[in-house]
Amino acid sequence: MNIDIIESKYSGTESICCGDNFYPKISIEKISEFQKMRASQMPCKDVVVYCVSCIKSMTIGGKIAHHMADLLLNETTDPQELKIDVYHETLNSYIEKH
Repeated sequence: MNIDIIESKYSGTESICCGDNFYPKISIEKISEFQKMRASQMPCKDVVVYCVSCIKSMTIGGKIAHHMADLLLNETTDPQELKIDVYHETLNSYIEKH
């Protein structure tokens, strides 16, 4: 299988944040705008990511996210919970328990 890899011109230090790190300081609607804006910077539909928040952002922005670990393990990336408040509640609950 041949795979063409295209690096976005907005990657690394040139990228914008997907907005997740602003939660809960700004509204969920504003974060959603950041997520969609970040996804719109990607030059193709399938996007390789290494961050859980980026999986969610790419999915919300209409892209298909492929987590690097999933690619190595030949697994499908599941974006799971997309509502940022529910996701953070679940994450915080997990952190408190462990």
